[in-house]
Amino acid sequence: MARQALPGPVNELLLLVSSELVTNAVLHAATPLTLGLELHSDRVRVCVEDQSPALPAVRHVQPDAPTGRGLVLVAESSRGWGVDQGETGKTVWAEIDLPTGVH
Repeated sequence: MARQALPGPVNELLLLVSSELVTNAVLHAATPLTLGLELHSDRVRVCVEDQSPALPAVRHVQPDAPTGRGLVLVAESSRGWGVDQGETGKTVWAEIDLPTGVH
């Protein structure tokens, strides 16, 4: 069975969310990381695994602050996000909804 290409708006959200999660891992974990995508029937899950035990936190920054909005963007651009803690680090994930009929 042939797969359909993901719609442009889904691709744009995946790019934004992936970029923010990877940037957070680079800046705050400063360890090797792995980026993964999981395609489900109704959503795409973006996962970034790093080797730091430090958990991410949503920051509330001043409007003129140059950084600190990454997880706010992830939260507003996804159906939800979270963290799975592992023995040697964590996986931060976010899920993007797929339109009905896209597999």
